[in-house]
Amino acid sequence: MNPSNPNADENLDDAKLVEVAKRATEAEAMMLVAVLADENIKAVATGGFTAGFVAEAPGWVSVQTLECDAERAKQVLSELKAHPAEWSDNETDD
Repeated sequence: MNPSNPNADENLDDAKLVEVAKRATEAEAMMLVAVLADENIKAVATGGFTAGFVAEAPGWVSVQTLECDAERAKQVLSELKAHPAEWSDNETDD
């Protein structure tokens, strides 16, 4: 649910989904869906069946949100890209 648009859930049948990101794997796309969910933005990942398919036209996984949430979702993803999580000094590579 989008707090800035409290009626967004009322007309989901007429809602338009828009792509806010593409990822090569379903796992990567689902991480973005989770990040958006943490910001109260509903999102879905579509195209997971074709992602990673080895052919001349490999598939991508599309991360989509409701049109009314798209700009905010893009902003959240942009901030994530600009400030990725930093690993703590306690973690080691095995």
